[in-house]
Amino acid sequence: MKKHTAWSWIPTLYFAEGLPYVAITTLSLVMYKRMGISNAECALYTAWLGFPWVIKPLWSPFVDLIKTKRYWILAMQLLLGAGFAGIAFTIPAESFLQITLAFFFLLAFSSATHDIAADGFYMLSLTSHEQAFHIGVRNTFYRLATITGQGLLIMLAGRLEKLTGSISYAWSITFFILSGLFIALWLYHTSVLPRPQNDRSKPSVAPTLLLKEFFQTFYSFFRKEGIWSALLFMLLYRLPEAQLTKMNIPFFIDPIEQGGLGLSTEEIGFTLGTLGVIGLTIGGILGGIAVSRHGLRKWLWPMVWAISLPDAVYVYLSYSQTSNLFLINSCVFVEQFGYGFGFTAYMLYLIYFSNGTYKTAHYAICTGFMALGMMLPGMIAGFIQEKLGYPHFFLWIMLCCVVTFVVTYFLKIDPNFGKK
Repeated sequence: MKKHTAWSWIPTLYFAEGLPYVAITTLSLVMYKRMGISNAECALYTAWLGFPWVIKPLWSPFVDLIKTKRYWILAMQLLLGAGFAGIAFTIPAESFLQITLAFFFLLAFSSATHDIAADGFYMLSLTSHEQAFHIGVRNTFYRLATITGQGLLIMLAGRLEKLTGSISYAWSITFFILSGLFIALWLYHTSVLPRPQNDRSKPSVAPTLLLKEFFQTFYSFFRKEGIWSALLFMLLYRLPEAQLTKMNIPFFIDPIEQGGLGLSTEEIGFTLGTLGVIGLTIGGILGGIAVSRHGLRKWLWPMVWAISLPDAVYVYLSYSQTSNLFLINSCVFVEQFGYGFGFTAYMLYLIYFSNGTYKTAHYAICTGFMALGMMLPGMIAGFIQEKLGYPHFFLWIMLCCVVTFVVTYFLKIDPNFGKK
């Protein structure tokens, strides 16, 4: 593969990988809240949508065995385009909640499968040098997809709410646009995605051998040294953030008399989807630079503090209920910057723990536990918030930060890991 050829598909492929995830996990939450769904239901249903990413390692071997990665990419992009159109059609329906949730689950499984195929295709189509060369490109366009979904599309929906005077009609148009974008990406990738010689189905692999390898992968993972402390870390390191991410949007939307900040949809799109993502990205970049110079173990505890302390800005916002947008934006930027910096330790530990014979498969299992650690606390976050109210809920989040410190304490990390 030549570099200029790779440039024609890597940016759009990883944009197409990031956008559905944001639409399923964040855009859905904003839409349901704007459509009058309660906080408890919003958190429960949208957290459940993360389940396909939890069990993704279970069917990844079959994506590798059946058809080609190119086939799966194109098929899933077409299915995603159709699924977003289905949501757009059914938002105005009387039973919109049940119908759109069914479409969102279809989209979630399609998106998770697309992730498997896209990452595999990237490794098959490029040499190791080219993979390293383009890693920044794929990460950048994944972030741009996040800004598009969390920022631009939410801002668009907010503007359409004002122009049309109808929340359901505004969100229906937004999802039609998202559907059209994916149909366009499917058409584009149909012509530009290469056909690597080693991207082919493997019908010669016996099912018994596949199952043996499958179970051996999981057996070896759970036999790793320090597995229980590692699992606790994977599941609970982000316990505060797993709950916070399900309730910060309802907090921004709810009116002052209900304990929220009463922001418009457009303002939320700018605050969380633009400034928040920029803060997250900068924090992540600086975290990577720090670890590369001194190693993960040296920066582990500063990163734990960074991911925990900034959550206190929500305690301040819930008690003050300020209407100062500059102050609100600054608080969100600080919290997201700290999260990006602290999340670096989490992702690098997953890589560290995955090292060994089944490195790729073990990393996929780790990401499954990562998704589970976000899904389970997120499901009950709405019920907790409704019982406690926003100020006490955010104090509860600060209390949960103690768990982050406890599970980190038991980790054992090579002091040289992460250094140059």
